[in-house]
Amino acid sequence: MKKKGLFITLEGPDGGGKTTQAHKLVDWFRLYGRQVVLTREPGGTDAAERIRELVLDPAYAISAQTETLLHLAARADHVDKVIRPALAEGKVVLCDRFSDSTLVYQGILRHMDLARLRKLNDFSTGGLRPDVTILLDGDPRVLLQRRNERGVVDKFELQGLEFHDAVRAGYLQLAQEEPDRILVVDATRDPEVVMEEIIKKLEGLV
Repeated sequence: MKKKGLFITLEGPDGGGKTTQAHKLVDWFRLYGRQVVLTREPGGTDAAERIRELVLDPAYAISAQTETLLHLAARADHVDKVIRPALAEGKVVLCDRFSDSTLVYQGILRHMDLARLRKLNDFSTGGLRPDVTILLDGDPRVLLQRRNERGVVDKFELQGLEFHDAVRAGYLQLAQEEPDRILVVDATRDPEVVMEEIIKKLEGLV
């Protein structure tokens, strides 16, 4: 019988602290003796990281269809080489962004057919979906300050507040559709407080 790992994704608008909370979760799971793989999207493999550079570079103006297919290609490689093997070994996989990001940024914001996009995503992942998704939510006006302090700029972060309001609304729409999988956490608070709430939500899975 194959060992079954746990697949957890962290999602949300930029500045919500996904990377910070992911590292905290690695430490927490290891306290329970679990082996953890921390990864991200787009990225996670050499090929996917090259695609990440392309899709996030403000110098390239690519169409919504091209952008979507590049994200899905990166995800297919990532799932095949990193995520599925780790889950088969019974490990916990923590991924900073996954398919929900595609549904929001390339689907809802670009007015693409979500049913078709979900089918394409299932093709790229072989039907793999997260066991749990932590949605780090917050008012973009609060998160904007965090993004400015971080000093890392890509073409998505160059968009105005209207764009980021739409991103937040897109994520909350997905959370409303799948409340059992997507757990919404207020990310505007102190990171330690945010972590405590995430742990309470995840304790039943350990």
